[in-house]
Amino acid sequence: MNDVSAAALAPALFTLTTGPVNCYPEVLSAIAKPVLYDYDPAFLAFYEATVLKLQKALRIETVPVILQGEPVLGLEAAAASLVAPGDVVLNLVSGVYGAGYGEWLKPRAGIFHEIRVPYDEVIDPAAVAAFLSTHPEVNVVAVCHHDTPSGTLNPVAEIGRVVRAHGALYVVDSVSAWAGVEMDLDAVGADLLVTGPNKCLGCPPALSILAVSDRAWAKMEANPAAPRASMLSILDWKEAWRKENPFPFTPSVAEINALDAGLDRYLAEGPEAVWARHATTAAAMRAGVMAMGLELWAARPAIASPTCTAVKLPAGVDETALRTLMKRRYGVVISSGRAETFNRLVRIGHMGPTAYPLYAVVALTALGGAMAELTGRAIDIGAGVAAAEAVIRG
Repeated sequence: MNDVSAAALAPALFTLTTGPVNCYPEVLSAIAKPVLYDYDPAFLAFYEATVLKLQKALRIETVPVILQGEPVLGLEAAAASLVAPGDVVLNLVSGVYGAGYGEWLKPRAGIFHEIRVPYDEVIDPAAVAAFLSTHPEVNVVAVCHHDTPSGTLNPVAEIGRVVRAHGALYVVDSVSAWAGVEMDLDAVGADLLVTGPNKCLGCPPALSILAVSDRAWAKMEANPAAPRASMLSILDWKEAWRKENPFPFTPSVAEINALDAGLDRYLAEGPEAVWARHATTAAAMRAGVMAMGLELWAARPAIASPTCTAVKLPAGVDETALRTLMKRRYGVVISSGRAETFNRLVRIGHMGPTAYPLYAVVALTALGGAMAELTGRAIDIGAGVAAAEAVIRG
């Protein structure tokens, strides 16, 4: 094996991706706990306590649902369960993931509409209001909160107010935003919010978390097309949190252990403190990127996500070459774009354990050094680090 291949296969010193992310030490320790029999009374009580702890972390009135698979399961289940034959669905698309969600919504809808914006922009609530005023029949609206392949953050609370006023059900994909972005779920007003512990909560990618409103439960229960006795069924898990009730099938015991530890850490630090360090890390990164003469992908910093910084690639720079060099020379791994954003940007994740300002400095150093080598032009890394430190110091 040559040196380049060995370096490519070696573990990175710093994994600053948008997922999977590093796990917190407490989470890794929890994964090593004994895997209890799922009908052991000790596990049944533990599962109930974990779900109620999750409810506390989400700050919601209804009891959340945990599906036993990474959040793509929860997203597909939401589309399958909430959309009934004849429904008129509006999908809001500001990026690759929002567009992809339409592929699950469209076949289930009676009529399917979309509002699309460029993938460096976000959805304007006024555009949603204008569309709904001319399409009163719309009864389901879906949006991706943080469209990760673009690093942009949609104004889900403002959109939610429009959707509620219209009377439609509101589906929000907040997989890579919840627990890292300041948000009040009551203000968001989602009827079905899908997230997971594998991003900002610093857990492995193995579970889906769903916050479900009473309206959404009623809609799913009345929907003959909603999956039942299925891996995609949300209804099957509605009461499974109660320790006296059976599970639809074997839950992911080790991952429930991990989720419990991640929730303990999140609640002990305090959600506001967690949100603040995600925001500070991202702001420091963005200040450094611009100080080095590089461009953010987001049309303006105000719409960039606190959990991810997307950096536009200069002409002639190949993303694979850039990421390979960053790993080989600096031990830093970052993420590429996806689909339409592939080879147009790279992404640095600020999620969970890497949402500390130190990691912005590490990322800037590696990005600037690799970019200078590939472009043959001077990149002022010192200016980038100084700009980041100025943000960190406040």
